[in-house]
Amino acid sequence: MNGVGSIDLQLWQLAAAYIFILLLIVIVRIKGIEREKEILISSIRMTIQLVLVGYILAYVFDQRHPFYTIIIIAIMLIFAIYNIFKRTKSPLSVEIKRIIALSMAAGILASLTYFILVVLQVFPWYEPRYVIPIAGMIIGNAMTGISLGVNTLLEGMTSNKHLVESALMLGATPKAASKQIVNQAFDAAMLPTINSMVGMGIVFLPGMMTGQILGGASPIVAIEYQIAVMLGIVGSVSLTVLVFVQFGYKTFFNSRSQMKISIGNHKRN
Repeated sequence: MNGVGSIDLQLWQLAAAYIFILLLIVIVRIKGIEREKEILISSIRMTIQLVLVGYILAYVFDQRHPFYTIIIIAIMLIFAIYNIFKRTKSPLSVEIKRIIALSMAAGILASLTYFILVVLQVFPWYEPRYVIPIAGMIIGNAMTGISLGVNTLLEGMTSNKHLVESALMLGATPKAASKQIVNQAFDAAMLPTINSMVGMGIVFLPGMMTGQILGGASPIVAIEYQIAVMLGIVGSVSLTVLVFVQFGYKTFFNSRSQMKISIGNHKRN
């Protein structure tokens, strides 16, 4: 244990934690679930990624230059957008991919800027020790939310195509005809974040708060930061998903307010 109360892990202690991976591999093998290879690759990949990130962050924290902070946020944002494209169950059109990228960039940058400058009042604004971890949490949660929103919107538009077309034939606008589907997509995207808030502090302790306490910070200080970060996450997820659903549904209609023939990949009439 060091001077501020945190525990410095020795290499053998870290290695001892891998016993849980070995245990999991044994369990899936006994149950006949063919996941050993995936578990092993995921564990190795996680370890390599985190070690690399650790060294990169140590370098960036020492340099304290706005260029490095901006580059790392841009890489995280691009990777998150790419991951959303990969996670989506149905093929995506260029139009909706553009909307996803725009929504992620606008929602995340707006909420991150507000959070850093107004809530935390970080100075200088690019201080990597604060900006990068907070950006990571905001981007990660926004990615999960918008992935759910995209899948729900696509499924809703596909399974309710006949209802939307019927509403259009009765004179409804595309916005009115798809309102329920858009609302369902927004609700599905927000649900994990809302559930996290409900269970936080009782069912589980969030990672950031746990990390601060383990690092020697006062639980009260850790809670203050966690509340602020959670509210920032709610803001970024809601803003990102709102922008997406408000523009995303329009990609299912042509310029004559008709539904496109192929919903799956949004091919034009």
